[in-house]
Amino acid sequence: MNASSWLWIGLNTVLLVTGQFLWKYGMMHRSFEPDVLSIIKLLLSPWILLGLIIYGAATVVWLFILSRVPLSIAYPLQSTAYVLAVVGAYVLFGEPLSWVKIAGVILIMLGVSLIGVSAA
Repeated sequence: MNASSWLWIGLNTVLLVTGQFLWKYGMMHRSFEPDVLSIIKLLLSPWILLGLIIYGAATVVWLFILSRVPLSIAYPLQSTAYVLAVVGAYVLFGEPLSWVKIAGVILIMLGVSLIGVSAA
């Protein structure tokens, strides 16, 4: 796998996590009711809408990645999004960071490292 592919996967991962952070931030300021009008209002709220746009961009980047990188390599590498989400949720939203979460993040990084080495 070449350096360009690594950069595209990194960009995709950052876009995915950014979209999630925007959705979380948007939902911190709204309630969610499962009726059509509430859903439409929710989807048109600025933070949620921006998150959807960024997630859409991530999907386009992902399709580009899939045209160049085997899925068995690209998808596991994308799991670094879980690491960024755990750390970001702690830093941005004050969510608790337990030793169990830290251990999980370490295991994910070990797995990603193994996949990354096999892709080199």
